[in-house]
Amino acid sequence: MLDNLTQRLAKVVKTMRGEARLTEANTADMLREVRLALLEADVALPAVREFIAKVKEKALGEEVIGSLSPGQALVGVVQKELAALMGADLGPEASQLSFAQQPPAIILMAGLQGVGKTTTTGKLAKYLKEQKKKVLTVSADVYRPAAIAQLESVTKQVGADFFPSTANDKPVDIALAALDWAKKHYHDVLIIDTAGRLAIDEAMMQEIAAVHAAVKPIETLFVVDAMVGQDAINTAKAFNDALPLTGVILTKLDGDSRGGAALSVRHVTGKPIKFAGVSEKLDGLEAFDPARMANRVLGMGDILALVEEARKGVDMQAAADMANKIKSGGKFDMNDFKAQLTQMKKMGGMAGLLDKLPAQFQQAAAGANMDQAEKQVRRMCGIIDSMTPQERAKPELIKANRKRRIAAGAGVQVQEVNRMLNQYEQMNTMMKKLKGGGLMKMMRGMKGMMPGLR
Repeated sequence: MLDNLTQRLAKVVKTMRGEARLTEANTADMLREVRLALLEADVALPAVREFIAKVKEKALGEEVIGSLSPGQALVGVVQKELAALMGADLGPEASQLSFAQQPPAIILMAGLQGVGKTTTTGKLAKYLKEQKKKVLTVSADVYRPAAIAQLESVTKQVGADFFPSTANDKPVDIALAALDWAKKHYHDVLIIDTAGRLAIDEAMMQEIAAVHAAVKPIETLFVVDAMVGQDAINTAKAFNDALPLTGVILTKLDGDSRGGAALSVRHVTGKPIKFAGVSEKLDGLEAFDPARMANRVLGMGDILALVEEARKGVDMQAAADMANKIKSGGKFDMNDFKAQLTQMKKMGGMAGLLDKLPAQFQQAAAGANMDQAEKQVRRMCGIIDSMTPQERAKPELIKANRKRRIAAGAGVQVQEVNRMLNQYEQMNTMMKKLKGGGLMKMMRGMKGMMPGLR
């Protein structure tokens, strides 16, 4: 995500941190690099000009000049203005959904065809269900073949309710019928997926404006593909002129190494980015936080997002049960090992976790093939699944004949079974150290390995 921009800006940040004092010359050099990085990332020119002007004004003002560490302070200015460019200046409430409406709160999804509106509707339904909301979705897209069936499918996958419609119905009638149903069945939220077009046209805008006027949504969200660059800006402007937008959802942010739309679309519409699609999976929708995204763009990572990912993915009860088992002298077996591997997969995989780490950690892992690593985790789970319950409980029983049978069952070579058993033994050894006072010893040992923590 935003890889090219992050790499360029991370270099600038590293250089500026080492500056003992700021001069007009080195500030100008830094701003030139930042400007080029933003333009290469497809950020709209007006947004770049405004951003550079604000950074320059603050960089050469009292705020930085009087600092004991000017380079460090300048990095802070860049981070703050980058966050402001993405909507931090609108306040924390601006990027949150509003439910200040007599239930159901109505959310209208708008955008061009092909930007991922229908899938995003399903992702949003899942996100709201996790917040204990009763959600109903409906498709007012009567033009695209299978659009209604697609929304029904993703809605069922996330466990929300779906209101049926047909291609013969009128969009306004569909929306009003769904609203009536939502009221009668006490839904908290109604999400209306509207038709997209391959390009902006007057008929499309009139139709969606009519739906908007009929149901009066509390949120009108513009869904835009982060990969379309400058075109996203033109589309955003057209929709913003036609509809009273309340926010933006960026899709396919995981597939865009440039990410200019993320930095431009808020500047053009003046509306906050509320969500970002960070993977194709139905749980791949994140609430957008400008300050945290600015950190990620500058290569500083997003540790808070990492913690949230862990909280969502990790079964805290299972983790507590395992800790108690080990502490009371219980054995760490293959079932426990598989549970650890499964937790890792639930946390979004290695590539997803790496994306949220600071740049220096990402660089350290740059040579590693994350896709290959994730395949290896899946393969290890397959090997464990090929074991008998007895073998999982007592891995020491696994000798040559059993290894050959397990390898054949999992469709791998015997060497892979051996490698997996070695990795299990390493984790088993670590778990043994957690008994008694071993945890503190292990932490002290890790501390000694980490520079700057002594």
